[in-house]
Amino acid sequence: MASVVVVGAGVGGLAASIHLAAAGHDVVVLERLDRAGGKLAEHTAAGFTWETGPSLLTLPGVFRDLAAAAGRSLDDLVALRRLDPICRYRFADGTTFDHRADLDDAVAAADALSPGSGEEWQSFMAHAREVWEVSERTFFAGAMSSPLELLGRMRSPRDLLAIDPLRSLHTRASASFSDPRLVQYVDRYATYSGSSPFRAPATLACIAHIEQSLGGWYVDGGLGRLADALVELAAGAGVEIRTGVDVEEIERRDGAATGVRLASGEHVAADAVVANVDALHLYRDLLPHRLRRRRAEAAPRSSSGFVLLLGVEGETPDLAHHNLSFSADYETEFDQLFDAGVPATDPSVYVCAASVTDPAQAPAGHESWFVLVNAPEGAGDMPGYGDHLLDVMAERGWDLSGRIVHHEQISPADIESRFRTPGGAIYGTSSNGRAAAFLRPGNRGPLDRLYLCGGSSHPGGGLPLVAMSGAIAAGLCAADLGAPRKDRR
Repeated sequence: MASVVVVGAGVGGLAASIHLAAAGHDVVVLERLDRAGGKLAEHTAAGFTWETGPSLLTLPGVFRDLAAAAGRSLDDLVALRRLDPICRYRFADGTTFDHRADLDDAVAAADALSPGSGEEWQSFMAHAREVWEVSERTFFAGAMSSPLELLGRMRSPRDLLAIDPLRSLHTRASASFSDPRLVQYVDRYATYSGSSPFRAPATLACIAHIEQSLGGWYVDGGLGRLADALVELAAGAGVEIRTGVDVEEIERRDGAATGVRLASGEHVAADAVVANVDALHLYRDLLPHRLRRRRAEAAPRSSSGFVLLLGVEGETPDLAHHNLSFSADYETEFDQLFDAGVPATDPSVYVCAASVTDPAQAPAGHESWFVLVNAPEGAGDMPGYGDHLLDVMAERGWDLSGRIVHHEQISPADIESRFRTPGGAIYGTSSNGRAAAFLRPGNRGPLDRLYLCGGSSHPGGGLPLVAMSGAIAAGLCAADLGAPRKDRR
């Protein structure tokens, strides 16, 4: 039995620990915060509960496989509820569109929005399904450090064409839909990785298929219950989770990771280390490495976010569990975020009102509103933006004047401080640019038996992807333990 230290108890770190413990290794997870789960978190106050990280579960099969690796069933740990509609979209012209869970219903809704769009919807979803099927067995199939590694997993040149990596998501959306409102609906999927639809590859179209065919899910009691389930899986597999301990250094000897040093001065020895931290933080602070730091800095950073946690009195008509009010000019919005590096003056506004589905998330006669807008990484505290956001919401029909009984906000500076993600970049690295996937730090570190997982490393950010990254890092680690050292250049 080999010993493994996992730095960070985010979803990626917990997933890695479960897989490694299930493979028979002695695993300890070290977490700086007082709870495990990382950004998969919730906040409670005044009788309200808000999910402050992921608020929609997709690809639940990833977590079913994780539970199975530990000899458990996910259904014994959490209750999943498929949402319908998946999301209610509000466009600048005042029209609304419900993305329905059933394909036939979604086609009918698209036709009702714009006659003829139903056929376009079916065609686009068929394309999105092909993108996903190829991506699943190539890009997501394991560690990846170069385009050649990706090409080596492809069956034919058709696979490369299928994943559509050379044009932007917006270009694909514009070619697929004649109604600009549905183009904007597709464009929104770039934000799932903190990216711009005008820069991110069209490969992200696969998210539409994931939601349409595999579902958008709510975890009864809130997505925080999924974090609890992962902790239970880890504990059941024999993982030791230590919270409130701060790792200051990855220790090494003869070119290999040998454990970590804590801020308290304690040394925790190990045969291998898995780092579930932002890669830039790793190579700048925990394991200073000039070349790897420069590479991490070269990778495009994801957007951050500005959040309002609102306790709202009364019932809001036509409010769904997930709602998105689009800006009038999406391109200008993303130019401000990624080019000018300033908060959007006319932002798209996402509202998660989990109390619509789960009344226990708010006191009787009230609603819990988690309000999120994209923000540039490095935007700091964004003073005054909360008031501006409430004004924007009021102009679009969500006037909460006199109804807010509780109010808190989370800025990019808060995200950076809590999670040590530079600039508050929620997803670590973004998908902006054709080469973004290959600029993203890989799952192997510059030392033998050092591995990376989480949103800043392959395959990227988002709830199921960081769980995949944990599985990939664990697979590399398990294969290397007891294997001869590899040459490091």
